[in-house]
Amino acid sequence: MKIAVQLGLIPGASVADKQKWALDNAVDGIEISAWDYPVDKIDQARRDFADSRVPVSSICGNSSFDFLDPEPRKRRASVDQCKQYLKLAGELKAVGQIVPPIFGGPRLPDLSPLKGAIELEQDLLVETCKELGDVAQAAGTLFLLEPLNRYEEHLLKTQDAGVQIITRSGHPAVALISDFFHMHIEETSTPEALRQAGRHVRHMHLADNTRMEPGTGDIDFVAAFKVLLEIGFSGYMAFECGISGADKDASLKKSLAYVRGCIAKARAAR
Repeated sequence: MKIAVQLGLIPGASVADKQKWALDNAVDGIEISAWDYPVDKIDQARRDFADSRVPVSSICGNSSFDFLDPEPRKRRASVDQCKQYLKLAGELKAVGQIVPPIFGGPRLPDLSPLKGAIELEQDLLVETCKELGDVAQAAGTLFLLEPLNRYEEHLLKTQDAGVQIITRSGHPAVALISDFFHMHIEETSTPEALRQAGRHVRHMHLADNTRMEPGTGDIDFVAAFKVLLEIGFSGYMAFECGISGADKDASLKKSLAYVRGCIAKARAAR
């Protein structure tokens, strides 16, 4: 398992400074986001990471999240933006692009007894995954669906809900990204949820139950890491969290050491 940190969490005044900090602190990858590089700044990402000694692990988010909007023009804009990020992910040899397909409640109408809003959303998302999966596969990367929690999204709240969409799409370039913070809210057992998701899990987000850095809350990372090892996960786990305290540099270094210690304990227990 490899450790990544989101670009915005890394100390440094410039991208080059952040890359150096990551290298000096043995960080394996840097997760960039659509907020770091909006669609019209994608070429800047190519320049920033062309010679980076710490690779881009993943791209988080999209410029818009209208994949399940009733307006076709809005849906197409989100899909087309996503295609640009997937192509960038392929060029940078990143694992993939991370996308929660919707925030908030349903936008599609309830057409019962034909189909309810949730059924329509699921059907539409499956077709969207097929289209974006084709682009991801051609680019040599993955379209990564992210389940959130009930306070942020209504559709994909559990790992199983994400796996169902992935399975229905039947596309090898569509996979799951699992987030410890969201799982702590929605799953009855994070380790068992990861075990059931199995091979579909291709990327992880690290945060404690406080949504701050690992080691500041009560999530049992060792138990979860044991299952990740069990299912053969060898990908990136990226810090996506707040960083506590006045000294962010020290807090992040402490949490990196904590995560590495949890990985070592998980390996020793196998």
